[in-house]
Amino acid sequence: MQTVYEAAGGADFFLALAKAWHVRVVDDEVVGHAFRRGVHPEHTQRLAAYWSEALGGPPLYSESYGDESSVVRMHSGNGPHEEMNSRAITCFDRALTDVGVVDDPLRTVLHDYFAWATNNSMARYERSSDDVPAGLSLPKWSWDGLVAG
Repeated sequence: MQTVYEAAGGADFFLALAKAWHVRVVDDEVVGHAFRRGVHPEHTQRLAAYWSEALGGPPLYSESYGDESSVVRMHSGNGPHEEMNSRAITCFDRALTDVGVVDDPLRTVLHDYFAWATNNSMARYERSSDDVPAGLSLPKWSWDGLVAG
């Protein structure tokens, strides 16, 4: 069975999706504030590598940029932000449409992954990035959801 990464179209697809999502979140009045102080110059490439690896692609993020702990730390210590999370997910859904993903099951599995990651992995340590443990593994997602282990 194909991985989600393969079914989506591989690295080129995830780079296009990351670019489409980035444009939408920067323009969003709520989510955009997280990007106002600037972003890493390779933000979309890093994001594409992260999503690719999480969805069954090669370990590009882990081998080139860092581990899950480093990603979670970047998103931690900002207090609760349910509205921001919700709007980020809406931007993701719109970015899926922007890159032509309109049919299931691919659309649903990508949405479910992003919503889970946004509301769980990236929101777990609201109080402080210092609370994030070292050595977290990047969560993997399949057609059936979170992969155990």
